[in-house]
Amino acid sequence: MDELNQVDRKLDRMLLDYIDRNRDRLIEHVRQMVRIDSVEREALDGAPFGPGVKKALELALSISREMGFETVNLDGYMGYASYGRGEDYVCAMGHVDVVPAGEGWREPPFSGYMKDGVIYGRGVLDNKGPIMACLYGLAAVRALCLPLRHPVRIIFGCDEETGFKDLDYYLSKEKPPVYGFTPDCKYPVVYSERGRAVVRIIGTRECLGTFFDFVNKYFIGAGNTGDRLGIDYYHEEYGMMEMRGYRLGLEPGGKAGRGNVSHGNIGAENMVSFDATLSYPGGITILEIMKPITEKAESCGLRAELVRNYDPVVFAKDTPMIKAMQDSYQRVTGMDGTPVTTTGGTYAKAMPGIVPFGPSFPGQKGISHNPNEWMTVEDLVTNAKIYALALYRLAQL
Repeated sequence: MDELNQVDRKLDRMLLDYIDRNRDRLIEHVRQMVRIDSVEREALDGAPFGPGVKKALELALSISREMGFETVNLDGYMGYASYGRGEDYVCAMGHVDVVPAGEGWREPPFSGYMKDGVIYGRGVLDNKGPIMACLYGLAAVRALCLPLRHPVRIIFGCDEETGFKDLDYYLSKEKPPVYGFTPDCKYPVVYSERGRAVVRIIGTRECLGTFFDFVNKYFIGAGNTGDRLGIDYYHEEYGMMEMRGYRLGLEPGGKAGRGNVSHGNIGAENMVSFDATLSYPGGITILEIMKPITEKAESCGLRAELVRNYDPVVFAKDTPMIKAMQDSYQRVTGMDGTPVTTTGGTYAKAMPGIVPFGPSFPGQKGISHNPNEWMTVEDLVTNAKIYALALYRLAQL
């Protein structure tokens, strides 16, 4: 056993040394990715999410090929780099699309500006830096010619920020992984992700008073736990129900709701709607949540409908996949790797077999989606080391 542990430690050291030797290349490749404005825009031929996203995907695949990987481009929806042979693969799944830059930047948001060991730019943390760190982690495994039980894919998503249409397309063409993670959340490894749903309240323009009274009473003028609706569920590990992301669907010209849907005999031109995003803890079902909302809406002559739902993602803490990632994190950082839960929403909600894992370390909050988004060089390198160990361990399960 001691000899086996010594071999494992030696392999780990060799993987980490590869990352150290190639840190400058990793930094430059991340900065190249950040320099591309890959906010989703109008679809074009061969660019379902716009030209910027297409350019970012093509660069990621080009870098992958330069590093010796085979690549696949799934019609601009997603792409991946792969290493190893076999049907049942493991993966790291990130994304190259970004949210709009917004205002308040000290330097241009797509410049890849670096100062004092920190890279600034839209998407450097969410999610171009982390997915490139995964690519370099796999490059370390490839460089050592280590035998794998499962092939490994680094998957570059293109629509994570606006709807997961990329993942729908991927799963129409490819089977899901047996194990994997998305580097788009936090450390330590997340064993469970809360559910997320969008609920819509629908009324008519003739009853605007009733409609707005309801919305104000149960949403705008209430706390965000859903207590007035009777859905203020709590779980010891997940925390409280959260309501957020409110959106009024009353537009000039009588249009209401995303896509101007009609409901029953209510025409779109006569409809008003209000959407709320619910982040709900594990241990309850969406049916339990919708029941009191529907009853209260109908008692006021309104309707409630479920627009979208992703059930909570739950893995046992002691599964081999979770333990492999926990061990990788602890070996590189020396910090406690006890698995945690998250309120966020990632690809793990819709891609079977994966969980969130990194890239933000404990205490790092409020960086993504904000002006002057940043990632330190040391964090980038540390992520690559964690992912090198994790991908190798997952590929051996």
